[in-house]
Amino acid sequence: MRLGTPLSPSAIKVMLLGSGELGKEVAIELQRLGCEVIAVDRYSNAPAMQVAHRSHVIAMTDAKALRALVETERPHLIVPEIEAIATDELVAIEAAGLAIVIPTARAAQLTMNREGIRRLAAEALGLPTSAFAFASTQAELAAGAEVVGFPCFVKPVMSSSGKGQSFVEGSDGIAEAWRYALESGRVEQARVIVEGRVDFDFEITLLTVRSVKDGQVTTSFCEPIGHRQVKGDYVESWQPQPMSPTALKSSRDIARKVTDALGGQGLFGVELFVKGDEVWFSEVSPRPHDTGLVTLATQYQSEFAIHARAILGLPVDVSLREPGASAVIYGSLEAKGVAFEGVAEALSVLGADLRLFGKPESFLRRRMGVALARGASVEEARARATQAAGKVRPVTV
Repeated sequence: MRLGTPLSPSAIKVMLLGSGELGKEVAIELQRLGCEVIAVDRYSNAPAMQVAHRSHVIAMTDAKALRALVETERPHLIVPEIEAIATDELVAIEAAGLAIVIPTARAAQLTMNREGIRRLAAEALGLPTSAFAFASTQAELAAGAEVVGFPCFVKPVMSSSGKGQSFVEGSDGIAEAWRYALESGRVEQARVIVEGRVDFDFEITLLTVRSVKDGQVTTSFCEPIGHRQVKGDYVESWQPQPMSPTALKSSRDIARKVTDALGGQGLFGVELFVKGDEVWFSEVSPRPHDTGLVTLATQYQSEFAIHARAILGLPVDVSLREPGASAVIYGSLEAKGVAFEGVAEALSVLGADLRLFGKPESFLRRRMGVALARGASVEEARARATQAAGKVRPVTV
């Protein structure tokens, strides 16, 4: 692909569908390579909109609105960043030759819905997964939970960052889990997955890259990322996650099979459960992963730089520079246009850095920023990242 000049006839135009903090970093990397970036989301002043050449506010689940915008902007590439998109329309857009969908329209369609990707992994590819069932009513959920066994997890088939996820210990928790999933899902249709709990030692994100080398699409892997979650939402991550050579090989084999099946080019966040040498597939995102924010501190090229290069057909470098960690900064209050105190103190922590996302509205558990830290070891980096995050205080103005 020949790169051009933004806002000119030679420009490579990239449309981001979803403009959160991950999209913001991708937009910055694309602009460093001379791309013209159009940011789209359901609300105004989203993080990526603040750095894009243009932005639009639409309901991305509205197929007609999505098609009209694509026909108006005529992007070369469409990069989905969230789940709530009319993916059937993306398939039609790609089939009509209006744009290339990253990694492919089919991949976006499968991965934006937990049912599609789970059936691909477990049934088509035969990969090890937790026990699971799908439900469209509370009664079906109760029946599915009995089949997979308690305790179990209930999640909307279309959601992200733990939204709508419940840990259910017994049948008396089904009604509340159903209610919460419906409130937090990103589409109007009621559909959930109920998963049995896997007895694992730790969970990793294996950033898997499909990029062009010597004219061929090749697969490469970043070092595994460990992370800690609370209620399905990541609160800290670190890289590298120590694991046995056997488990690492199995992880890469699983990630390769899933991403080969999805096809296209770009970076995928493959989530896996690990116990000793055993590995189970959990989920995959066809884009940078929130736990991969740590790569801003650890790698020569962050996951965002890698994604931008891979989708443009450029060489990538997945090598680790040094151990590091990330720790989430929550809003901790509900207000618009919050300010942040303690930034100087946070940046005084040795090896620490910050990303404040610029989200226009804060909620108690909304991720408003992240502290990053480097260290001689993962343990040192985690301590520094947690210390730095703890010094940042969102306040009302």
